[in-house]
Amino acid sequence: MLNQNFLKTKLSEGKVTIGTWSIIPSPVVTDILCSAGLDFIIIDSEHGPINFETAQQMAMVCESRSVSPIMRVGGVNETEILKALDIGMHGIQIPNINSSDDINNIINFSKYPPIGNRGFSPFTKAGDYSLSNATKLTDKANLNTLVGVNIEGIEAIKNIDKILEIEHLDLVFIGLFDLSKALGIPGEVDNPKVLNYLDEITKKINDAGKYPGTIATSKEKIELFKSMGLKYILYLVDCEVLRSGYENIIKS
Repeated sequence: MLNQNFLKTKLSEGKVTIGTWSIIPSPVVTDILCSAGLDFIIIDSEHGPINFETAQQMAMVCESRSVSPIMRVGGVNETEILKALDIGMHGIQIPNINSSDDINNIINFSKYPPIGNRGFSPFTKAGDYSLSNATKLTDKANLNTLVGVNIEGIEAIKNIDKILEIEHLDLVFIGLFDLSKALGIPGEVDNPKVLNYLDEITKKINDAGKYPGTIATSKEKIELFKSMGLKYILYLVDCEVLRSGYENIIKS
């Protein structure tokens, strides 16, 4: 990616950033979300029905509003990671990571040589569709691309120290819903057991010089997570904010 990574710049300056998940495949909805002043939007193709063509349109809308588009693909999949970055995403967020081997594969798929072995074409949104960018795209993309992963299970928590040793990993997102499931208390994201794990892992991520993130389901949780040292905070999901807004009116 040749353009500035708005999110990566803010994180490097020590700022707390706020975003949301987007599973609605609509550039118009993306534009509405961006107009609220979010720092980033995660375009979710793991749980959402968003294809790559729509995702590129959504990413273009994000950039027009100085909001960073991040894409969550289905897993450690070379083709999906390559496409996500080629269509102009500022970063990727990979779910269900369990080991340092997973991270090494992600780095290899998302960075150009000499760091990784990402497939190369300047004739993409990331390369501004131009042959003239061929000689500078690899260095700029390696610098600008944000690499994030989801820590969602007990095995990943056990391996967290080795995971955090890996260079070029920028962001570690603690998935509270999947973590609650792994702890045998599915959906209880406010359970002290879940929050204790979150606090412990967040401290380790910060100490390693990387950016910790998680999902907040209320304004109060945003404040709590900020006090814990989290830097990359997701507020709910676009569909839930839309649905609950109308539900509150109907109930009242």
